[in-house]
Amino acid sequence: MSITVVGSIAYDAVETPYGERDRMLGGAATHFALAASFFDRVHPVGPVGGDFAESDLEVLRTRGTSTDDVEVVPDGRTFFWRGRYGWDANTRETLDTQLNVFESFEPKLSPQARASDALFLANIQPELQGQVLDAMDRPSFTALDSMNLWIDIARDPLVAVIERVDCLILNDAELRQLTGKPNLIGAAREVLEWGPSMVVSKQGEYGAALITADGFFALPAFPLGTVVDPTGAGDTFAGGFVGYIAQHLADLNDDVLRRAMACGTALASFNVEAFGTGRVARLTGDEIHDRVGSLHAISRFELEPANLAAGALEAHLR
Repeated sequence: MSITVVGSIAYDAVETPYGERDRMLGGAATHFALAASFFDRVHPVGPVGGDFAESDLEVLRTRGTSTDDVEVVPDGRTFFWRGRYGWDANTRETLDTQLNVFESFEPKLSPQARASDALFLANIQPELQGQVLDAMDRPSFTALDSMNLWIDIARDPLVAVIERVDCLILNDAELRQLTGKPNLIGAAREVLEWGPSMVVSKQGEYGAALITADGFFALPAFPLGTVVDPTGAGDTFAGGFVGYIAQHLADLNDDVLRRAMACGTALASFNVEAFGTGRVARLTGDEIHDRVGSLHAISRFELEPANLAAGALEAHLR
């Protein structure tokens, strides 16, 4: 059993109210792999330049992740992104984007990466996502992320690849933009008609929602007093979500999906506690277990059927 993720491996520079970093390991494939590695062997696929440090490859190899499919372009430079967050962690300002080696990226998958049981297509050009799907050896579970840019300039190719995956992961605004529907449920149901069996809506500090043909499930974000750096939280969530599913493909059902949502939510909450990959790289399985337990405790309540019977609730509230 293994997971392949195709996406960016990058260096980020970030400013937040809690400080700034000029150069730190980042990228969608990096954040995803660090989270998913708790559940299965991960094969990240993406390019880096000759400036990419061996020490950062070692971070990527945390918990046994394979870097055999990381393409090193010796005379190139690694993808670079600079951004700024204010007190509202749900919004960010992009100050600089340098595609560098990512601009001419053409995914090349090893036999091991092609044979993975689960595939996550991180935010890259829809045409490349389609090429990766074509190259895979029929994975049991596929999930896809995207962004407003591709919805604006490449909607038709994006819809074509969405039709081929099991799960679409987007935020609320992107789902509305993609479908033209005014709310989450209407947008998700539209996407389900295209082919995916589930839609996950990332909602930042408000949590995440899972919509399938048969139901709806939502979890709040884990309550934190301090969010140091939100960069990569969505990809970390996806890593926990897809990673848990990959571990339970033989018995995939609604309960598994709900636990996968909890694992993704817990991992994302750890990601934002420190800059870059620092917190998730040193995270332990026991910490995840405890936080998933805390999520369960804060999101459940006991129903008292007798007090909800006709007329009984009104009398109870008097």
